[in-house]
Amino acid sequence: MGRRPAKTAARRSDKTSLHLRIDFGGERSIGPGKVRLLELINETGSISAAGRALAMSYRQAWLLVDEMNQMFRDPVVAAQTGGGGGGGASVTETGNDIVRLYREMERRAYGVSSPEIRALARLLTPPAVKPL
Repeated sequence: MGRRPAKTAARRSDKTSLHLRIDFGGERSIGPGKVRLLELINETGSISAAGRALAMSYRQAWLLVDEMNQMFRDPVVAAQTGGGGGGGASVTETGNDIVRLYREMERRAYGVSSPEIRALARLLTPPAVKPL
């Protein structure tokens, strides 16, 4: 089977979404970027691959992981240094709990805010039509 038409991808990106950022004080926060980084580390088994998928450098991804590892009582990512088979990374149970809890809060917030989100959407200007 071939790929789906570009219109399908465009419709998905046009979907309204809600994202949360939770500030714990003392410059400690968790939001959609850090949560997505954890999800991608889970998918790829690599901090550098997860960073590349988010268009960030390994250093930037590693600094975010290090920040989260220091922010929470238990590490969120366990990294293995390179060697013959190369290194890797895995999201810990704590990291997976963070992703699960964040996504659940996001889902609930979207659910209870749906009427207001629809009302805001009605106030938007129509999307511009792109020339072919």
